[in-house]
Amino acid sequence: MTPAVAAGPSASVAALRAAFGPAIRRHDVVAGDTIVLVDAARVHDILAWLRDTPGQRYDYLVDVTAVEYRDRERLLEVVWFLRALERAEDLRLKVELAKDGPLAVPTCTDLWRGADWLEREVWDMFGIRFSGHPDLRRLLMWETYAEGHPLRKDFPLRGHFSRAEQTRQALGGAAEKHYSLEELSIADAMHYLPDDMRERLAHGHHGEVE
Repeated sequence: MTPAVAAGPSASVAALRAAFGPAIRRHDVVAGDTIVLVDAARVHDILAWLRDTPGQRYDYLVDVTAVEYRDRERLLEVVWFLRALERAEDLRLKVELAKDGPLAVPTCTDLWRGADWLEREVWDMFGIRFSGHPDLRRLLMWETYAEGHPLRKDFPLRGHFSRAEQTRQALGGAAEKHYSLEELSIADAMHYLPDDMRERLAHGHHGEVE
């Protein structure tokens, strides 16, 4: 039986090296996927080039996420998953950020509108800022959440605060200032809320709470 031949890197790697030189640090091929590590300072230029250049046309942003490895305690990675829809080709871009340095990269919401909530999630969970983002605020945790960024490896399993303190902060955080009643999805459980929150909700929606 003839052994399978390992897939080589995407042709985009050579084109990236020709266009950006040392800003393309290295590349790997993992399970057939090409992963390119680039300089954080050039990542927006590189993303725009990959989207707009004939022969590249990675026109779909699949995801933006981040990774922190236990065996690389001083680094965080930001990862962009790109796809060229017409030829069904994928490419992953990464940058490495030192945890003791500025945890920030440029936003790509000007290139792909769908990056908005993806970048907000990375900020919320990992504490990585996306410079120039139009509305960078928490997405999964509430706006006044004060315990940090839950997907960091140094985040305690049960959080920094006790359950009682977490509950107190959640109930006292005036969530209705940031979300509509429909978003909070508490209309059917209104009678379980503290009196002060019921009053704020009633006042904020100009009606009486039954």
